[in-house]
Amino acid sequence: MRIRGDVFWGWADPVLHHRTHDETLDDGTTMDIQVRLSRTGDTQMFIGVYAGTGMALHEEAFDTRPGESMTRALAWGVGRARCLATQSQELNQRIA
Repeated sequence: MRIRGDVFWGWADPVLHHRTHDETLDDGTTMDIQVRLSRTGDTQMFIGVYAGTGMALHEEAFDTRPGESMTRALAWGVGRARCLATQSQELNQRIA
């Protein structure tokens, strides 16, 4: 179970239609990427990376991704989440 941080709860709006991409890495790290259209038509995005225990390693939200469709924003967000997750794995290996 993910333990959501303030960034997620500040971004969350269950009324708005959104698309999601969830992915789990071999070490249990999970990634949650969500995109949506705001009430004004802006493409918005949330990226969350969580440890296998559910603790948030990184959360960020974008109020607008100018000129990007939901599909393009989601693809970009998946790439960013994978990069962030990889950096977290490398940091954990150095500490261990």
